[in-house]
Amino acid sequence: MMRPPGHPISVSEFEADVRAGLSKPGQKELYSKYFYDDLGSALFEAITLLPEYGLTRADLRLLREHAHELPERAGYPSVVVELGSGSGDKAREIIPYLAAGHPITYCPIDLSGAALSRCQRDLDDIRNIKIVPIEDSYVEGLASASKFRKPGGAILALFLGSSIGNFEPPVAQAFLSTVRENLQPGDVFLLSADLVKPFDRMLAGYNDSLGLTSAFNLNLLARINRELGASFDLNKFQHEARYNESEQRIEMHLRSRTEQTISVNGNFTVELQEGETIWTESSYKFLPDQVRAIAEPAGFRCEIQWVDSEWPFAQSLLRVR
Repeated sequence: MMRPPGHPISVSEFEADVRAGLSKPGQKELYSKYFYDDLGSALFEAITLLPEYGLTRADLRLLREHAHELPERAGYPSVVVELGSGSGDKAREIIPYLAAGHPITYCPIDLSGAALSRCQRDLDDIRNIKIVPIEDSYVEGLASASKFRKPGGAILALFLGSSIGNFEPPVAQAFLSTVRENLQPGDVFLLSADLVKPFDRMLAGYNDSLGLTSAFNLNLLARINRELGASFDLNKFQHEARYNESEQRIEMHLRSRTEQTISVNGNFTVELQEGETIWTESSYKFLPDQVRAIAEPAGFRCEIQWVDSEWPFAQSLLRVR
């Protein structure tokens, strides 16, 4: 789970997306890009510390093991862009090696202003960096960050935490192509992806014993209440995580405990049957070859792939062709 792309949020846009998702025939949906208000971002940061949620620690282990190789493999970029930076914990493992050779501009991109403020505060002590936070969607933020490229300088773009798993496969392919369009030959893209592993181990990370993931999921309904004046009663919903083996994805749902009618902003109503679910997120899991298979048609060449042995997880160093 992490941060799928989305446009900067306005109330009208938010309401239109909620209406569209909850009006779908058959399976109702809400879009996971709306998980990450300030409360949702804080809950997600807490989830990454859970013993059941091993992918964040795997991501950090790989960075700590291989970040020193980045200057040799990626050169000394003039700009480092992190898509969905959160508080910047992972960038802290990378930037000191890159900034040792010359000054760089670091552009964390996130939809949470609180997360960006924390990121700027926590990384401000690193020498040779200028931090330019960008509160925007991935693609729009990357376009803005690319303007800080120095003549002849390269960009290193980071997309960590297995956020790529939140996209449906065709959307993932289109997203990588769009990222490529905002980069130049020679730029480098470091992409993280969670790998397929035993069923029980995968599912536990989305159904933790403390109930943080449940709170994270339910906060989406609470946000709709807060910002759109909806009438969701959170006590009438239950968090549910399931694994779809044929699609290689974890699905998060909110199951209605009863038959109910919800009003959203007085503009439309939603009918839910007892046991009916609202699908809120997909987290696709990959085989190592599948990461390369979606990156290469988008215009990247996989130069090296690092895989964590403790929690199967991959980081792929992709160079723009």
